Amino acid sequence: MKVRESNWMDVERFLENDDRCILPLGSVEQHAYISLATDLILSERVAEDAAEPLGIPVFPALPYGLAPYFQAYPGSMTLRVETYVRVVRELLDGLRRSGFRRVLIVNGHGGNQPAGALAIEYGMDHPEMRIKFHNWWAAPRTMGAVRELDLDASHGSWMEHFPWTHVADADPPTTPKPALDMNLLRVLPPGRVREYVGDGNYGGHYAMPEETMLRIWAIAVEETRELLEGGWDL
Repeated sequence: MKVRESNWMDVERFLENDDRCILPLGSVEQHAYISLATDLILSERVAEDAAEPLGIPVFPALPYGLAPYFQAYPGSMTLRVETYVRVVRELLDGLRRSGFRRVLIVNGHGGNQPAGALAIEYGMDHPEMRIKFHNWWAAPRTMGAVRELDLDASHGSWMEHFPWTHVADADPPTTPKPALDMNLLRVLPPGRVREYVGDGNYGGHYAMPEETMLRIWAIAVEETRELLEGGWDL
């Protein structure tokens, strides 16, 4: 159930029998040769594909996240941590007021981790709520399938290059990029990040065959759906 294709009466009818929903989190930031909106596209789509057979509402992805290190790349957007956490908290407040009690946050960007800490805190402040925080790409079976193919795969590489994040006329390299030093990346200012990272890929191949990507996507959808179906209470 896509909220962007529903009206308030549809949501009210759903809440008569169920109290689950999904809130996807994304980011608008450089992803080498693929879409700047990769993180929001993938978080929303994996949520929608997982929820579709269950009829569970999926809200539009929060498009902007935390990516201060990419500020030297045109088109990359970022919020301050306090702003971001406040926005996510107020979105959870809105879901609670509507009557949702079980919320799966499907996160598409590693920099958004403060929202994971908030999810735990929010559940402690509101004992009637059950909130799960899911980094869909890092789930065990999904990441395991990626690592079987490419140990260096990371941000901006093939592991995010699905048909729906492809940019027409982009011309990525055909040879893989060596893995970057993640510890160094965490301490560099934005200008030095761009100098070190270059095109935006953190390591690995730039693309894989479509059948490979669809196989990994099916695993990601299944892992996300499992979180919707169980583990909400004792």
